[in-house]
Amino acid sequence: MSRRILANEEIEAIEISVPDGHRHLRTVLQLAGGEELVLQEATVANLVRAYLAVKTHPQRQRVRLVGRSLRAAERKEGFAAWQLLEEE
Repeated sequence: MSRRILANEEIEAIEISVPDGHRHLRTVLQLAGGEELVLQEATVANLVRAYLAVKTHPQRQRVRLVGRSLRAAERKEGFAAWQLLEEE
């Protein structure tokens, strides 16, 4: 596995919008080197949820979300099969 750490100085802009013909937000990180990272709304929502769980808890130091595919009976109506769920 390789790891890349993005410093604030590497991000030229962040744009959050609903693209034409879509219903959900997309977050685009425009990097100084010309690359763009596009995050779907569900990804950002999970990131924010995990961030807040650690940031606002007096003792919690870590949250790990792991992706898995859920059967229809396991998920809420209208939700995608692939979900990032908190690891126990």
